[in-house]
Amino acid sequence: MRPLVKRWWIIAPAFAAGCSPAPSNPLAARSPDGQVEIVAGTLSNGSLAIRIRHHGADVIAPSPVGLVLADQPLGPMRIEQSRRPAGQAAQPYRELLVQARETGGSRRPLLLHLRAYDSGAAIRIEQPRTATTRETRLTGEATSLRFPRNYQCLAVSHTEYLNSHEGDYAPVRASTLRSGTLYDLPLSCRTGRSGEAIALTETDVENYPGAYLVKSKDLGVDLRLTPLPARDHLAAILPESGPALRTPWRVVMIADRPEKLIENDLVQQLASPSRIGDARWVRPGKAAWAWWSGIKASGVPNAGFNNATYRHYVDFAARFGLPYFVIDWGWAARPNGDKGLADVTGFRPGVDIPALSRYAASRGVRLWLWTNWDAIGPDMDRVFALYHAWGVAGIKVDYVYRQDQVAIAYYHRLLAAAARHQLMVNIHGAPVPRGLERTYPNLLTQEGVMGAEYNKWSRKVTAGANVRLAYSRATIGLMDYTPGGFRNVTPAQFKARHVLPLVMTTRAQQLAMFVVYPSPLQSLADAPQAYLDERGAPRPGAGFLRLVPASWDETRGVAGDWGQWIAVARRSGKRWFVGVINDEQPRTVSLPLAFLTNGRWRLRALVDGATPTAVKAHGGVVRAGTSLQVPVAAGGGAVVVLEPE
Repeated sequence: MRPLVKRWWIIAPAFAAGCSPAPSNPLAARSPDGQVEIVAGTLSNGSLAIRIRHHGADVIAPSPVGLVLADQPLGPMRIEQSRRPAGQAAQPYRELLVQARETGGSRRPLLLHLRAYDSGAAIRIEQPRTATTRETRLTGEATSLRFPRNYQCLAVSHTEYLNSHEGDYAPVRASTLRSGTLYDLPLSCRTGRSGEAIALTETDVENYPGAYLVKSKDLGVDLRLTPLPARDHLAAILPESGPALRTPWRVVMIADRPEKLIENDLVQQLASPSRIGDARWVRPGKAAWAWWSGIKASGVPNAGFNNATYRHYVDFAARFGLPYFVIDWGWAARPNGDKGLADVTGFRPGVDIPALSRYAASRGVRLWLWTNWDAIGPDMDRVFALYHAWGVAGIKVDYVYRQDQVAIAYYHRLLAAAARHQLMVNIHGAPVPRGLERTYPNLLTQEGVMGAEYNKWSRKVTAGANVRLAYSRATIGLMDYTPGGFRNVTPAQFKARHVLPLVMTTRAQQLAMFVVYPSPLQSLADAPQAYLDERGAPRPGAGFLRLVPASWDETRGVAGDWGQWIAVARRSGKRWFVGVINDEQPRTVSLPLAFLTNGRWRLRALVDGATPTAVKAHGGVVRAGTSLQVPVAAGGGAVVVLEPE
């Protein structure tokens, strides 16, 4: 692999000489704390380029950025000027706008938006409209992110553009990424400088496709845009009367320690602000859910897709303090059989959603309804108005998978239409999140993760895979993993099964996922009888599921070891919750309590017991600044609740 050398980096006329710009450099944006810097320049071939530095050293070496237009490719560029937008002093970032222009041909302009935050950096490319701009047809981007060293990364790979966006974020060196393979976002990496870690992703995607990463010919990755399904030689088409071509923000999250990536919120900060007005009707919460367990309902004759079974889950939700029940696949009419497209405005025999909604409301519970994305696409407003009239709280939209330009537009239409009818949304069978939860706060969760459902048909959901999710997929936002499997066994005892599935992690790890994995709609995976015994009393650990919130006021990455274990603390009001999840090696971990304010704190903890289903309770009083020593089993975990005295 040929190393990067300084001669690749051409200093624009406005630069001072050298590759380490001074704070006054007109082509650099430096974060408020001065530790993150993003710099614009050009390469020897005339390509625009950026580099990103942290603590004075490159985390992204000089890398080309640009657009690939189908009809008239852009030529070599020259940077003309830069400016800093006014009013930045109160912002958590520093921004720089860099104006460049082709040196020949039509002399078309490009605008680079650079931002530096204390927790990372981002770049967006814009092609301003001119008097001669017509329809814009985009083939791809000429954007790469080059690494100064052979980073140790976590990556999930795909062979086709259309996929479920689910898989194991497996360990891989940057040099051994496979050519021709599509890598989903984020790509999390340790840089080799002390504990420093980065994650590469994107946010604020609109009128544009989602991106994958592919191996670069240099050490690093190139952006690969998802092509249009009917015109796969193109990535995007913007009509003459449409908006200017503007890429998503290309985000590099940066942390001094890998576990700190999970507290990074650049994906949300860089997304467009809310478009739905007063959102007080949006209520995060936990939900009962019947699909994962196989629609099992103890004591209900002929349990299945019928109101009697659904009432059983509503009753459980009410008894357990859950505000929602998610009704998954099976409730809707199927005029052409179960393999045909559902009629999501009608019911299967034995199901009556308005009656069930009234029953649930009388118990303090509201319903979410599963829908197929193409069943609601043609007439969203009519369907959603009907759901609102039924008293439905939200919808679970399934089988989308896509992230091309057309699909991205669909997500925007879906969320805007749902908001008009005060419906919350879970996008299932979907790509990874890209900040839409800020633009549309009614988006409560999103799949794009290899979650608990894989226990029904595979051995892929290992403890190690769960830990790696916390260092990768969980760092970018909403994650509909659906934890809470209470049939805990060892890997040797595990067998995949569709009804009443097993999980090959301890119960304490399943509890910890409710803290570690972010999802303002948390669906409890298992059947009611898994959480309550025959007398209606909570089974070991179930009481924690009643207590733990689904949304949070503050998040801290407490401690961990890359890909092996992690501890995450989240605050709700005055109460802190800590979740620990561990891979297949037993260990004792140290949890520093530096995130607590001064004073004495009451502690309640549940840790691994002698068997996978057992938990041991501990209590006591601790002070800020001390540490807890917590033993965790193979495939195990722990949860800690801390309240001020």
